[in-house]
Amino acid sequence: MKIFAALLFLALCLPAAAQVAPNAAELAAYTGLHAAAAKGDVAEIGRLLKSSAAVDARDGYARTPLHVAIYRSQGPAAIALIKGGADANALEAQKYDIVTIAAVADDVPMLKLALENGGSAKNITSPYVGTALIAAAHLGHDEVVRMLIAAQAPLDHVNNLGWTALIESIVLGDGGKRHTASLEALVKAGANVNIADRGGQTPLTLAKRRGYAEMVAILEKAGAK
Repeated sequence: MKIFAALLFLALCLPAAAQVAPNAAELAAYTGLHAAAAKGDVAEIGRLLKSSAAVDARDGYARTPLHVAIYRSQGPAAIALIKGGADANALEAQKYDIVTIAAVADDVPMLKLALENGGSAKNITSPYVGTALIAAAHLGHDEVVRMLIAAQAPLDHVNNLGWTALIESIVLGDGGKRHTASLEALVKAGANVNIADRGGQTPLTLAKRRGYAEMVAILEKAGAK
């Protein structure tokens, strides 16, 4: 139990610090493609690319202009950068890609853009060696979960906390509508309902301990033990 408590504390405390959007000072200091991406200035992006600007240049946090465009929900700028050769699967300093950035933000339009323009739902991302699907399930972003499942995200990937997306929807969820919908989507897609955590606790046991009756019913119907 002590190990589980420590893992839970770590998971609850770190995600917000791990994924870092450009702050006001960084945005003000940006030049070149980073500045154009942040402002959504497609014309300037085109001009700079024609002048041989490095499309995957990195800022102090290893963000590319494309990362910045996704963080800022600048869709046309993101598309212009990808068409200009930007790596849609590049990782920034904390190992986040554009798919995971959009998933964590619950930014459905940016996630759709990322997936339709070369971003992969299969990437292993974050300091937790996880996936965008695990992050979305953790946060209860149910529409995002369904989109990532459709994009063939690995359903049963286990991160370095020892948790799958299914487990995170329970242990880091609130048992409410969106976390329950996330769990249900994973179960319907064929996620393994019996992969246990490092302490040997199955998803069903974890849901029962938290009193998440609707999750328990979904898991039991799927044959969870």
